[in-house]
Amino acid sequence: MINKQSPVPIYYQLEEQLKNQIESGILQPGDPIWSEREFTERYEISRMTVRQAINNLVHSGLLYRIKGKGTFVTEPKLEQKLTGLTSFTEDMQSRGLTPSSSIIGFSIVPASQNIATELQLKEHAPVYEIKRIRLADGKPMALEKTYLSANLVVGLTEKIVQESLYQYVEGALQLIIESGTQEIEASSASKEEGKLLQVPFNSPLLCMKRKSFLSDGKVLEIVQSSYRADRYKFMVRLDRGLF
Repeated sequence: MINKQSPVPIYYQLEEQLKNQIESGILQPGDPIWSEREFTERYEISRMTVRQAINNLVHSGLLYRIKGKGTFVTEPKLEQKLTGLTSFTEDMQSRGLTPSSSIIGFSIVPASQNIATELQLKEHAPVYEIKRIRLADGKPMALEKTYLSANLVVGLTEKIVQESLYQYVEGALQLIIESGTQEIEASSASKEEGKLLQVPFNSPLLCMKRKSFLSDGKVLEIVQSSYRADRYKFMVRLDRGLF
């Protein structure tokens, strides 16, 4: 209920009411909320007040709008901790989700100067170039481009890539994946990215570049990923040390 006598702003009361309904499960992901007009008429408050509350929830990622259709509850974001090196498959399985991949490119190509440098190879050495859409429970989460030395990761096939690359490397090839580095920055979806990820053009993306190393110091892979910012977030634990 809205208490018009309360010193708490009405827009904030409405915002908290909707937030509580989402967090308690009364409103489920994908559910529509009332229109601005319905909120205005039922609570007898101004449209500007309703709009401010809804805008705040859209900006915080709890709601999203579809032009001409209305405002809906957002799917909860998946959180990836940045404290360990895990594959997408391992990450999704740990959340109880079913991971899968849609291969949009798989070939062996001569390494460009940049890729050769990154993989510690000679220029034009054969490398796998793998492009795929990463999905969780059938929903696109990220676009991923991976480069690996064809002389290091021998026998790689599309079928293996559709399952788990890390399991193949560690199981079949008996290579030990030891560490990795990751860079993250913000971007916006191109028309092609938007089509493949099923998001509007210019939607926010989280772009990640990962370099993974084997126990002998060799570079295993270079991975460039673009994650849907509405479905994914990264989390890192920070400890305050002594100075």
